Parts: sequence; C-alpha cells; structure tokens
Amino acid sequence: MKRLVKVLLQNPGAASLALFTREIWANPRAMGAACPSAPALASSMAVRVPLERDGLVVELGGGTGAVTAALLERGVPAWKLVVVERSPKLAHHLRQRFKHLRVIQGDAAQLGHLLGHPQPRLNTIVSSLPLRSLHPAITRAVAHQFETLLEPSDLLVQFTYDLRGTQPRLLPGFRPLSSKIVWSNLPPARVEVFERV
Repeated sequence: MKRLVKVLLQNPGAASLALFTREIWANPRAMGAACPSAPALASSMAVRVPLERDGLVVELGGGTGAVTAALLERGVPAWKLVVVERSPKLAHHLRQRFKHLRVIQGDAAQLGHLLGHPQPRLNTIVSSLPLRSLHPAITRAVAHQFETLLEPSDLLVQFTYDLRGTQPRLLPGFRPLSSKIVWSNLPPARVEVFERV
C-alpha cells in the first residue's frame, strides 16, 4: 500500500485516474464517462473558447482537471475562469491542483445561485456534463441555466459520446455553430459549439 501511495504522489496523472475511478464507481450516471478526458478532447474544447470577449468562462464538470488545464494553456486568464464540480472529492482535488482558480462545489442545475448575486457576465460555458445520461428533469434544469445565464451570441461548448451529436431538443434557445469528432479520445467524442440565440 505504501508503495502505491508513493507511485501516486510521484505521478499526479495516476492520482487523478485513481480518484476518477473511485468517483465513477460511486456514481457512474453522474460521471457519464469511463475515462478522464484525453488531452486531445480537452484541447479541442478549449480552442473553441474566444479569448477576446468580456465576461467569465464557466467550466461545468471539472472532473480531474483535464479541460481546466487546457483552458489555462489556451490563454484563458485564471481570474476569468470559474470551475463548477458536483462531486465534493473532485472539487477538493481541483482546488488542490489549481490553487489560483475559483472552484465551486455544486450542481450545475443551480448555476445561477452558485455564481452569486449580482450575476456575473459570462461569455462561454464549457460543459463536460453528460446531458444525455442525466435524468431528463435535470437536463432541462441545466439547459434552463444555460438559457438564463448566456446572452445572445454567447457560446456553449459541449461534448458528447453520441457521435451523432446533441439532439436539438436538449438545448432549446441555441443554434449549432460547429461540430468535430475527436477520434483519439477513449471513447471517441464529438465537441460541439452552440450559440445563444
């Protein structure tokens, strides 16, 4: 056991994978993924975030931090990035890994409440939430938060393991802008960008 702990401490990626594995065993439906996002998927999501716009970038479902790291590498300033994670253990992990970021532990269906009042201006939501595997009422509540918090022309970057793409009925109030399959992810995933109309 001591040897395993030593290996995990020397390799943060292994520690993240171990934490992810524990969380998926505890609540597979909420995690919605069999593996953490690969760097290619994380980068493919991050590159779609515009850097020149005013307002915050909110990441939903921070997990072990693959997309968070890609957003920072992309050039999103730390003061402009807010990460929301439902799992208390994963939120704690993110706070330890990204000490300079605002990490909120909470449910995306309550995003407006989590961000506080007065409501901050957003420009993009980057979502790793498993919209298709969540209970339909939760998916509707999350989509309502997207509609409420994003203004016309703001962006939603979402990925899905359904290679056909996100069904339009899941995101009323948005129009698709782009879509790309990341074949190198395990399993392959589609990254989609939607614009608030």
